[in-house]
Amino acid sequence: MFSFVKSMQGTQADGAANQTGDTLKIDIELRRMFDYFLAAIGEKSLPDIRLEIEIELDKTLSRPAAAQGKEVLARYLSYKQDLVELEKAPGLTGSGAKAMKLRLQGMQNMRSRYFSQNENTAMFGADDIYDTDAVARFEISEDKTLSEAQKTSKYHALDAAMPNALREEKEAPYKILRLAENVSKLRQQGASEDEIYRMRAANTSPEAAARLAALDVDEAQWKNRIAVYLQERKQLPEIEQKNPAPSASSELQILRDKNFSRAEQMRLAAYE
Repeated sequence: MFSFVKSMQGTQADGAANQTGDTLKIDIELRRMFDYFLAAIGEKSLPDIRLEIEIELDKTLSRPAAAQGKEVLARYLSYKQDLVELEKAPGLTGSGAKAMKLRLQGMQNMRSRYFSQNENTAMFGADDIYDTDAVARFEISEDKTLSEAQKTSKYHALDAAMPNALREEKEAPYKILRLAENVSKLRQQGASEDEIYRMRAANTSPEAAARLAALDVDEAQWKNRIAVYLQERKQLPEIEQKNPAPSASSELQILRDKNFSRAEQMRLAAYE
């Protein structure tokens, strides 16, 4: 997909167009598919990108569902074009909580002109929940009439009202950090790889624990290869000079080529 756009070569396409029977499924995945293609603006014209999306819809969906997809696409493109103008409106260009809230309200009002309530919820509902929560927190942070204790109380109220899906999304990075910290502590205490696997599986899933174990093996092998390379590198003293002789530079490159692929060599600077 999108091989004619250089910046997207080798990327994984985001989103998807799905159907139930011959009826298009209008959801966030469809919107993400549109946005994936539209990210090529600047490399390709909008008409070219629109044509490519329509070709993808024809390949993926039945004829009735593809026709529905093209109709939704037309409305989505009109909405996006109007959104550019909306963001230039006076009062909406600032970075404060008030401007953020007005932009969100303006965007929601504009969408109602192009999409039904059900379509709005399906395509943008998750983003609206996230953005509304973010604006509310920003308003609290900017409110100079509140004490720190009052702000904390309001933040806790927002946390309590947060949908589970949003809470899990916000907590995910911290869970990963806590898991990594626990693994480090277990290793320091002499825990076996089996014990580490079981701890990870209990906190994630057996499949995730297995993937993390495989990453541990890859990381250990990488560190071992780096250690061998650095030891061999010490046998080339000339390269430690600011302006090494051409022969020394050649020997260093030969050493790199012996131990690492070209792609891997891009990571070596962090170890040298």
